[in-house]
Amino acid sequence: MELIPELRLSRRAALLAAGGLLAGCSRQPEVDEVHLRLGTGPAGAVYRRIGGALAERITRQVPGATVSTVPSGASTDNIRMLLGGDVQLGLSSLDAVITTDGRVPEGLSAICRLYDSHLHLVVMADSTIDEFREIEGKRVSLGARDSGTEFTSLRVLDLGPTDTEGRYLSQAESAAALRDGEIDAMFSLTGVPTPAITDLAQRHPIRLIPLDEQADGLVVAYPGPYAPAMITATAYSGVQATRTVAVPNVLLVRDDLPEDLVYAITDTVFVHAGTITSAGRGDAEALPQVWQINVRTGISTASIPLHPGATAWFRDHKR
Repeated sequence: MELIPELRLSRRAALLAAGGLLAGCSRQPEVDEVHLRLGTGPAGAVYRRIGGALAERITRQVPGATVSTVPSGASTDNIRMLLGGDVQLGLSSLDAVITTDGRVPEGLSAICRLYDSHLHLVVMADSTIDEFREIEGKRVSLGARDSGTEFTSLRVLDLGPTDTEGRYLSQAESAAALRDGEIDAMFSLTGVPTPAITDLAQRHPIRLIPLDEQADGLVVAYPGPYAPAMITATAYSGVQATRTVAVPNVLLVRDDLPEDLVYAITDTVFVHAGTITSAGRGDAEALPQVWQINVRTGISTASIPLHPGATAWFRDHKR
């Protein structure tokens, strides 16, 4: 069964309509209504917020398209839903998409690279843990099942090798468990700042454990998706700048979406990035991650092929 009805709309007409330039025409272009589902992430995660913002903006700008969000465990969960046809769009960290031998799941492609996530290892300020090796044997949240946090944190632990009493909790659940003393530390692969950690730091003193050695290890073991990075001192209240590893995030799409539809979605992501805000919060609460979205880095999806509609958009907007 065809998942997406044919979009009978030329690329130029789609873009004109998206920009409101056809408002004065006597006849709107003929468009079949299409409903898309976008896999996001768990409570307290940037994926949940930016996914909702993207869905709202695409619905507003692309004629005939309505996008709803599907909460998920995050990256790996979104990939599975994409492959199963449960969603047509999904957010994922780059490392979770590419297998160790460089392959990408058949039937998936990328619209673009969005922003970078940073791996956090969070403890309470009075914790006895000062270094990564000291999480050995401790109760540590590895993120929600099927999340990018789980995927990357397990890779980090394997490099150690380090054994922990792993727990599988969402961002919000991890922050609450850390606050209540139910776990000793939490991993979080997410955009900076992330809501769950921001809320925790505003109410209780926390620290971030440096992951510079782990960043170097990932770069060597898995060339491509990882880069050493810094979480700045301005990211979270009372938290010092901390070295860690960064991973790009991509907007994935099923290959069977029509080219013109994906072209219009790609145009919306880049032309209207500055207007993407947290749903219902207005410009004052604009998501800081959207300022990383730009044409120069957007095309850099490593070995993940671009959807033909995205390829056409980047070709038409060469700089």
